[in-house]
Amino acid sequence: MKPFRWILAFLLVASILHTRAGAVQITDDLGTTVTLSQSAGRIISLYGAFAEMLYAVGAGSRLAARTQADAYPPEILKLPSVGTHMKPNFEMIIGFKPDLVIQSASRREEMPDMERLSGAGIPVAVFAPKSFEDIFSTMERLGVLTGCEGEAGAAVARMKQRLARVQAKLAGVEKRRRVFFEVRAEPLTGAGRGSIVQQILAAAGAENVLRSEKAIVQYSLEALLLDDPDVYVMQRGPMNRNPAELAARAHFDRLRCVKEGKIVPVDEFIFSRPGPRCVEAVEQLAAALYPTIFDEGGR
Repeated sequence: MKPFRWILAFLLVASILHTRAGAVQITDDLGTTVTLSQSAGRIISLYGAFAEMLYAVGAGSRLAARTQADAYPPEILKLPSVGTHMKPNFEMIIGFKPDLVIQSASRREEMPDMERLSGAGIPVAVFAPKSFEDIFSTMERLGVLTGCEGEAGAAVARMKQRLARVQAKLAGVEKRRRVFFEVRAEPLTGAGRGSIVQQILAAAGAENVLRSEKAIVQYSLEALLLDDPDVYVMQRGPMNRNPAELAARAHFDRLRCVKEGKIVPVDEFIFSRPGPRCVEAVEQLAAALYPTIFDEGGR
C-alpha cells in the first residue's frame, strides 16, 4: 500500500504545483491585486480601448461580449452587447460567466457594481491609461492576465518603434505648429493637457494652444480668436456628431487657419480613446502637420 500512497501524494503535490504555476497576478491602477487561477479565457471589457488592447496582444478571441459603441476591430461586432460603457447591464455580465471583467477607472459611479461582480466571484481589473506609457503598461498587464506576455511585449515594442520613427523625422522641425483640438463644437470644447490627446499632439510635433491641465476645457470664441492657432484639429465621433464646417460658423472665418484651409478632421475613436491606435493618431497628425517631411501615414 505504501507505494500506492506515495503515488497519490505525488499526484496531489503535482496538481497543486500545476495550479500554482497556472495562476496569474497583476496590480491594477487602483492598486488592487488581481489574481486568476489561470489565464483568462472569457473576458468582458467595459471600455472599447481595452477591447482593442486585447486584440492587439493576441487575446481578442477571449472576449465574450462587448459594449454597444465597440466597433473595432470589425470582428468584435459579432459579439453580443452588454449595454453602453456608461450603463452596462450587470445582470447580463454575470449571466455570461466571465472569468475577468475589465473596467475604466474613469467610471467611478460604476464602482459599486464592480463590487457586485467581485461578490459574485468575478475578478475585476481597473485601468486608467492617460499616456503612452500607461497604454504600454496596461497592454503588458493584459498580456499577463491572458497568458499572452510574449505577444503583448512584441506589440508594445512595435508601437514604440513607430513612435521613435516619427520623433526621428521631427528632429529637424524648428518651430512646432500651434494647434487647437476641438473635442465638441457645441458648446465649444477643446482638449487640455490632461488627456491622451495632449500626448498625441506632443508626439506629433504640435503645441497645444490650451494651457489648462484638465482633460477637456470649455472655451470661448474670443479666447480662440486671440490664440489664433496655426492648425485646427476637429474630431468627429460620439462627442462631436456632425459638427458644422468651420467656415460656416459665425466669426470663425477670422481665424488664420480657416482662411488658409489648415483644418484637420480626425476620428474620435483613434484620437480620444487611449488604446493601441493612438500611435496611428500620431502618425496621421504628424503627416498632416508636416507633409513635406512625412511620407503617407507618417511611417
